[in-house]
Amino acid sequence: MIRISRLTDYGIVLLTHMASHGDHVHNAAEAAAEAHLPLPTVSKLLRLLTKQGLLASQRGVKGGYGLARAPGQISVAQIVAALEGPIALTACAASGASDCEHETLCPVRGHWNLINLAIRQALESITLADLAAHPRAMVLPMLRQSRAVASASAAR
Repeated sequence: MIRISRLTDYGIVLLTHMASHGDHVHNAAEAAAEAHLPLPTVSKLLRLLTKQGLLASQRGVKGGYGLARAPGQISVAQIVAALEGPIALTACAASGASDCEHETLCPVRGHWNLINLAIRQALESITLADLAAHPRAMVLPMLRQSRAVASASAAR
């Protein structure tokens, strides 16, 4: 099974919550309560996501955290990469060297790169604005293309 970490899951929940509340600035306690997440985890996420440039922090009495860019300019791929590192399903498909002894002779290595690219593109096509929208209102380009191919195949 392919999974993202709980921290990344919570990060996506937190950022989606922030995206659905416009330009509102959130302190850690408020964000944790409203997003129904544990405060220590939210505090960690706020630091990490600010360091990665997805959140902006404001000091002062009315300070807190807000999105660094518009929700439509932050993709799920950026969030996953910020919290998990490069998006890759296998070590050989990640940038850099792997310790696989079969890497140079592997007949599917190039295919793993294709699979990773497809997953990365899918995650890049989904933004916080999409996640903050009502689920039925969200139509992804990939789904439209898949439905068109399925319809064409069914017609034959």
